[in-house]
Amino acid sequence: MRALTRLAPPLMLATALVWSSVGPAAAAGAAAPPPKVPEAVGWGGAVATVDADATAAGIAVLRDGGNAVDAAVAAAAALGVTEPYSSGIGGGGYFVYYDHATGRVHTIDGRETAGRTADTGLFLEDGKPLAFADAVTSGLSVGVPGTPATWDAALRRWGTRSLAQSLEPAERIADQGFVVDDTFRSQTADNYARFKDFPATARIYLPNGKPPEVGSVLRNPDLAATYRLLAKDGVKAFYQGELAGEIAGTVRHPPVDPASGRDVRPGKVDTTDLAAYQVRDQAPTHVSHGAYDVYAMAPSSSGGTTVGEALNILEDGGDVSAYSGTQYYHHFLEASRISFADRNRWVGDPAFDDVPTKQLLSERYAASRACLISPDHALTSPLAPGDPRHPARCADTGQAVAEPYEGPNTTHLTVADRWGDIVSYTLTIEQTGGSGITVPGRGFLLNNELTDFDFTPLAPGVPDPNLPGPGKRPRSSMSPTIVLRDGEPLLATGSPGGATIITTTLQVLLGRLDRGLSLEQAIAAPRVSQRNTAASQAEPAFLALPERSALEGLGHSFVSTGEIGAATGVERLPDGRWVAAAEPVRRGGGSAAVVRSTR
Repeated sequence: MRALTRLAPPLMLATALVWSSVGPAAAAGAAAPPPKVPEAVGWGGAVATVDADATAAGIAVLRDGGNAVDAAVAAAAALGVTEPYSSGIGGGGYFVYYDHATGRVHTIDGRETAGRTADTGLFLEDGKPLAFADAVTSGLSVGVPGTPATWDAALRRWGTRSLAQSLEPAERIADQGFVVDDTFRSQTADNYARFKDFPATARIYLPNGKPPEVGSVLRNPDLAATYRLLAKDGVKAFYQGELAGEIAGTVRHPPVDPASGRDVRPGKVDTTDLAAYQVRDQAPTHVSHGAYDVYAMAPSSSGGTTVGEALNILEDGGDVSAYSGTQYYHHFLEASRISFADRNRWVGDPAFDDVPTKQLLSERYAASRACLISPDHALTSPLAPGDPRHPARCADTGQAVAEPYEGPNTTHLTVADRWGDIVSYTLTIEQTGGSGITVPGRGFLLNNELTDFDFTPLAPGVPDPNLPGPGKRPRSSMSPTIVLRDGEPLLATGSPGGATIITTTLQVLLGRLDRGLSLEQAIAAPRVSQRNTAASQAEPAFLALPERSALEGLGHSFVSTGEIGAATGVERLPDGRWVAAAEPVRRGGGSAAVVRSTR
């Protein structure tokens, strides 16, 4: 790493959270955020996130000479301040990086891990699975965070700046505060019943005992001090030092208000588990789709295998660009249904289970599954999985595996720099608000990622690769993706949304690569999500499409949901300019920016 040596200011211990309601340009120098725009086009690099402050932090790094990795870490750290219910150093994620100098795509698996004493009965009491809500708001749900180690690994391998420099913008936002918007307030209100029961959480996010008002300024000096600690001592302070002891103590003895009456079960992560944590380097998944090479995240994520399998099924079935609107959606839904049937059966942590990644992505296997699709009628769910190791035409393994629950949360950012490097990075603390448990005095929420494990086998008598285990990573749906054309970068995309991440990413890719949409249009398009369930989730805008009745005539059924995903993306134009694209409406709209705009 060609890092500079300037460090952040010395560690300052914050003893109280400061909150103000005096307006957007309020207390302690907090500045109004830059306006959100869903698309920007220009030179010098691009950043797209859900948050204007985070996008501005990334753009400032690019403008100052940093590369895509530097900017991605800066933007992610800022999201840990302004979007703390979806991201932060108490969670984990997947980092996908295209290095233009070598033409190679690299990935970092920064997923959280279970403690070494966890076993298949992690979420069982008296032989029965815990209620999901009880498991979420507990120490049992907390895995060893991987985000700090991910930032450190990415910067050391491909960055040009130190971790201290990359944390500076976020530290400043945490100290000075950010302006509360409607999304932040509503997410806080949705978590009020949990947050109020943890004094350390309530002190930050429930000023005066209630959710902060829209337009007020929220500061988090505890988190600023934690960032300064990491800047000064590096990530070893998180995994081995005093802070590690505090994290382990919080997990094993959750600091719940005794008067609340809430039963918060202790977790199993300790300081030994924290000290043992390591990110994983692994090859990306890769499939060819027409003239494009699509790279994504291999297991422990199911994103790369499931998106890749669906793309292969669609390509085997014909020319997606030639389909009518009805047949396009029909084939998209069927390919999603089939690939989810396989995902639920076969994908888990490859360090513990023999995951057939290569076979799931083979063209031979895609052909054996594509033949299930008829243009005249929809398949019935739950559909049984196939056998990727022994593909047989239109065959299955006999027993369907149900879809486990995943919360519709997480965040995604995409960054590109002037040299053609790209980062596609999805990070999370799982549910909105994670476990609800804040490490006292440190300013960050802990994840509930271990609830991504299946509590019990999904089908009796069928091996389940996603049961808990010691040091195991739970299966994820995060799908950070990079697309090349003729060996050169074309675009990157990804989304939050639990299991809908996979269908959202697939729909964005198909819209841009096959349906003639611009990247912004592909992100803004109405969404539908089929995950091997009887009915597909659909946004109101999708249900208003003229194709709906024809799809129902083919046997598809739909259930309405408010919104699906919140994608971002970047694309390189033929003249070398970058497009940054984000949501125009979902989650309050995203924020896209370039270093030098041409619009």
